[in-house]
Amino acid sequence: MTIAAIGAVLLGHVGEAAALAFLFSLAEELEDRAMDRAKEGLRALLALIPGTVRVSRPDGDATIPAPDVRERDVLVVGAGERVATDGLVIGGRTNLDTSAITGESIPVHVGPGDHVAAGSVNGSATVRIEATADGRDNSLTQIVALVEQAHAQKGERARLADRIARPLVPAVLVAAALVALFGVLVGDPWTWAERALVVLVAASPCAMAIAVPVTVISAIGSASKFGVVIKSGEAFERLGTIRTVALDKTGTLTRNEPAVVDVKTVPGVSRDELLSWAGAVEATSTHPMAAALIAAAPGAEPATEVVEEAGLGITGRVGEHQIRIGNTRWLAPGHLRPAAEEMAAQGMTVVVVESDGQLVGLIGVRDELRPESAEAVHLLHAQGIDTTMLTGDNTRTAQALARDAGITDVRAEHLPADKARAVASLVEGGPTAMVGDGINDAPALATATVGIAMGLKGSAAAIESADVTFTGHDLRLLPGTLAHARRRRRIMTTNIGLALAIVIVLFPLALFGVLGLAGVVLVHEVAEVVVILNGLRAARRPTALRHLAATPAPQPQLTPV
Repeated sequence: MTIAAIGAVLLGHVGEAAALAFLFSLAEELEDRAMDRAKEGLRALLALIPGTVRVSRPDGDATIPAPDVRERDVLVVGAGERVATDGLVIGGRTNLDTSAITGESIPVHVGPGDHVAAGSVNGSATVRIEATADGRDNSLTQIVALVEQAHAQKGERARLADRIARPLVPAVLVAAALVALFGVLVGDPWTWAERALVVLVAASPCAMAIAVPVTVISAIGSASKFGVVIKSGEAFERLGTIRTVALDKTGTLTRNEPAVVDVKTVPGVSRDELLSWAGAVEATSTHPMAAALIAAAPGAEPATEVVEEAGLGITGRVGEHQIRIGNTRWLAPGHLRPAAEEMAAQGMTVVVVESDGQLVGLIGVRDELRPESAEAVHLLHAQGIDTTMLTGDNTRTAQALARDAGITDVRAEHLPADKARAVASLVEGGPTAMVGDGINDAPALATATVGIAMGLKGSAAAIESADVTFTGHDLRLLPGTLAHARRRRRIMTTNIGLALAIVIVLFPLALFGVLGLAGVVLVHEVAEVVVILNGLRAARRPTALRHLAATPAPQPQLTPV
């Protein structure tokens, strides 16, 4: 463009040179504004962090900048104020508006012992919160960092645009030089020199350079407003190709709040004794099932010599007894097998308990489906996306829950390595997303075309392995996000086509003198504006996610037990 403007002045076409400079500057300004608008989602996230915060000190409350908050500081958060960092409520009860973080519109009631996330808006009561993260390094700042990282990382279509644009610039310069040389050879240098300048403008890849970035940044920023954090442009593009979704059961399809619902013992062992042994052995375990067993035996003294077998069970010494508890793949239910099968048929996870090598009983633990699981699966099927359940549970338990969720492809009794192999086989059949939240899901998340981690409560390993993180817990985010990515991917493809069409159409018109310099400049810059405006369509609030934010989760329709 610079060479063309200087050349136009040298040839005496000052008006055309001025028009080129004005229209090109106008297009550049529109491009900058478009990119700023595309980053509105990131700015909205940054705005959730308050400038200052009240901190409780021995000599009274003090107001300090939010970035200066340190772990274990006690924050005093009044009505209507934002929480500056992640923390634990230690005083007061209130309702928190977390919609800006998770996309979930229903306020969350919190009290002492409950975790709160940075950026949440306090309701009508003052609460005291002990910070569990520094003001500069919390869940919200991490989300902002991930979104910034996504802006910097290019996907397949962005790289395609670069591959086209990079050689195009020197090729156009060479073509323009050849056109000018042709004019010298035919004895009409001024006419062909002018056409060479017009060719430079016509084939300038300005639209190609902006076609994908403005779309990707707009789409990622838009999704972030609804609690969907996409870590890269590449992940966003792959998200739009997904044809199969593999869902972990515990914590993804279910509430991750298991509870003991049935107990079977052998003669001579009481129900309380059995639960006490199980609670003692599980007292130090972080497995989701452990919480249910501990809750069923409050006050049980922790066992000693505890050894955990990942995906199988746990062993420990309680008093004079060596206790082993685990799933039916590790410990045989023996003569209680009919009872174990009945529990499994009712959707329970069966825990077998042994004392000194002898079977002493069974504990049935059930984790109910999330209220929205069945609707989310239905919405996925409506988009033509297949679903698969992956779980370490036994087959009958998994099938009972899958039936309630509307999933027919069930792969049960899978250890972490088995899940990764199952996802790898699904990927061979087409682009596959894996959705999970636990440490044991990390290998499968990394194997999938796109790994999706559910919720801020998900394990660090799962979130690190995933390409996309949902800050909320509503599973209906999944079909909404996939639909959003698919539509925005089409916009990217259209933009690349438009950018190529500009060059393909204008180049011959310029070469054969159909359009002069002013005409080519006008058409070129108008076409670039069209590409920018088309890319900005990706910043529109996703219909599926907007509807989700305003709709409470439905009540589950479960098979009676």
